[in-house]
Amino acid sequence: MKGKHIIVGVSAGIAAYKAIEVVSRLRKAGAEVKVVMTKNATHIATPMTFGEISGHPVAVDMWEEIHDWNVEHIALATWADAYIVVPATANVIGKIRAGIADDMLTTTIMATSAPKFLCPAMNTEMFNNPIVQRNLEDLASFGYHIMEPDAGWLACGVTGVGRLPSPENIVAWLTKELQSLDGTGKLSGKTVLVTAGGTQENIDPVRYIGNRSSGKMGYSIAEAALKENARVILVSAPTSLDVPDGVEYVPVDSAEGMQEAVNSYYDTTDVVIMAAAVSDFRVANKAPQKIKKMETMTLELVKNPDILKGLGELKTHQLLVGFAAETEHVVEYGMDKVRRKNLDMLVANDVSKSNAGFNVDTNEGFFLYPNKEPKVMPNMQKSELARYIIGEVVELLASK
Repeated sequence: MKGKHIIVGVSAGIAAYKAIEVVSRLRKAGAEVKVVMTKNATHIATPMTFGEISGHPVAVDMWEEIHDWNVEHIALATWADAYIVVPATANVIGKIRAGIADDMLTTTIMATSAPKFLCPAMNTEMFNNPIVQRNLEDLASFGYHIMEPDAGWLACGVTGVGRLPSPENIVAWLTKELQSLDGTGKLSGKTVLVTAGGTQENIDPVRYIGNRSSGKMGYSIAEAALKENARVILVSAPTSLDVPDGVEYVPVDSAEGMQEAVNSYYDTTDVVIMAAAVSDFRVANKAPQKIKKMETMTLELVKNPDILKGLGELKTHQLLVGFAAETEHVVEYGMDKVRRKNLDMLVANDVSKSNAGFNVDTNEGFFLYPNKEPKVMPNMQKSELARYIIGEVVELLASK
């Protein structure tokens, strides 16, 4: 988003206040943002607020004083690299579809040649109205990009589709769409499968054997791959994290479930990044009912399949990246895994450190390869490390 000129159009939906955070997030991402509001939208959120957040005057009135003899709606239209309407009400969608340009928002979006994006938000019955649906279909056929609304509790007191997605998801969607249009997505056309979280092996219907993985590393990698315009499949063991918007989400519980899911996608995948903490063992005989409390209990454990090793044995065209959580001899043990499991890259980290590994926001370690020197990765946020990992993936794909 750095250096992009983005116009945010705000129409009079009750979710107009969410556009304030959209503007804020766009600016934090490096974009320059100008806001255009309908007059009715100013009853829900004030131009002064948008002006403070965007750093620019807010355009509302077609008949405001002309600055520097520029016709304002044409100047804005020419300035824009992208135009997004948040929220897009049924009314403004219908006016745009019909070619009506009777206020600053509809006039500027009509005049611009920049890519146009709409985030519909309205009552469920309005959204499902065949006229609204036809208008959206027509606008999509004209080249408008339409973000699907969420389902949930609406301001009108009902639950259904029509809820404006979160500002975070709107900005992520816009970023991905613009990357695709710009051709800057370094993983465009590639399918990246990421595993995340810690698998759980049931003892009985209420207890399981697990590990301390939070899933943060895998989810950060999935988001980083999305930003490079990859198709991302996220195979995730249970976590408390929100699923990144735009991934194909495949929930699993156990190691065997994860193996089945990964194998089902493997042939059509370009990159596999196994960031999940997969249980080494499972219970040999799972109890069908809850085991009652007793003084002692003995569990027989049997070895789980080594998913990563199996993928290495089946590898044809895929780029295979593994993770290793070690507490000692990190590089030595890691290089052994690279060779034994036929990996293209291994991210090895020392989980005995308090600021790396499980249940923290930071990580550090080594990038290990079969045929070149290791790279040392200093301590950093997992989101930043995820970007480095995806950067290495891009380079490895290029060298292949």
